[in-house]
Amino acid sequence: MTTPGGFEPVFCTIVPPHVLDKLAEQADPVLSGPARRTLQRDAFERTHRSLTTVIGAPAVAPRAGDEPEKPQRTIYDARHGTDLPGKKVRGEGEEPGKDATVNRAYAALGATFEHFLKVYGRNSIDGAGMPLDATVHYDREYNNAFWNGEQMVFGDGDGEIFLDFTIPLDVIGHELTHGVIQHTANLTYYGQPGALNESVADVFGALIKQYSLGQSATEADWLIGAGLLAPRVTGVALRSMKAPGTAYDDDVLGKDPQPATMDDYVRTGRDNGGVHINSGIPNHAFYLFATELGGNAWERAGQVWYDVLTGGEVAQDASFADFATLTVKAARARYGDADELEAVGKAWEQVGVRTP
Repeated sequence: MTTPGGFEPVFCTIVPPHVLDKLAEQADPVLSGPARRTLQRDAFERTHRSLTTVIGAPAVAPRAGDEPEKPQRTIYDARHGTDLPGKKVRGEGEEPGKDATVNRAYAALGATFEHFLKVYGRNSIDGAGMPLDATVHYDREYNNAFWNGEQMVFGDGDGEIFLDFTIPLDVIGHELTHGVIQHTANLTYYGQPGALNESVADVFGALIKQYSLGQSATEADWLIGAGLLAPRVTGVALRSMKAPGTAYDDDVLGKDPQPATMDDYVRTGRDNGGVHINSGIPNHAFYLFATELGGNAWERAGQVWYDVLTGGEVAQDASFADFATLTVKAARARYGDADELEAVGKAWEQVGVRTP
């Protein structure tokens, strides 16, 4: 189902359902309680988003007095409730307050806006100066962060497995990139196009972090969600683009199930057809492409991905092979028969996705 404007319902969380399912099964209520409540809240928000889409959500236009090509950030505090957006606590240009969560959210929205504008010439999420709204301190011990099609929402985590969801910049960049996808390729959130949706969000989340830190492709850790896991967890992040399947191996969370190649592609009806699992394959392809080229990944490698995302040729139900074919075409169109073309074809071949 699509909106009158053609957009599909969008409700995208950073923590995959299979991770929360593992936590919900634990005998210890300290672990299972927050996970079960998070799953219930996610289900409610997902349904709410679908209903909003059927009714038709109001368009989000730049606010009166907004400066062109400047971020327009507003941070709200849910005060551990679930009514959105909550109480306004910081607006654009206002000085930082004492709440570190509010300040991190504000800074990360700005970093994401700056990256898309300065690197790709994109003015905010929709390309037309869309205001960036975020709500922090959502619910109690809420183990997730999400983009609901209109704004960002961050939980504080339970402190046992997950810490504050505003800590990793790439998590915020990932979720806001779902908004960019929504306004461009609008990839269907199921199966391979859904995994591409998740992967593209991971790619730009990683690039936003690398750009902010000034890291080259070889210097970067290529982790999504580093700093999010609590000290008791045996793991380093939610996902690894460099080595899918190695982000965590924990007694409670289990082992990271992401495959790196098509040989280990996971066929499942859960998690919208494994969108958070099989995204490891195109993630790894991008990592291989970017590191083969060297330098700053947001430049040549990121430009190819952005060209495909915004070029108008990728279908909403695109397969990995469809997307890969378009990256080859985009590399040739922008760089000719140069290193970029050879590197992108080689990267997809290494993960088992065929290109022409």
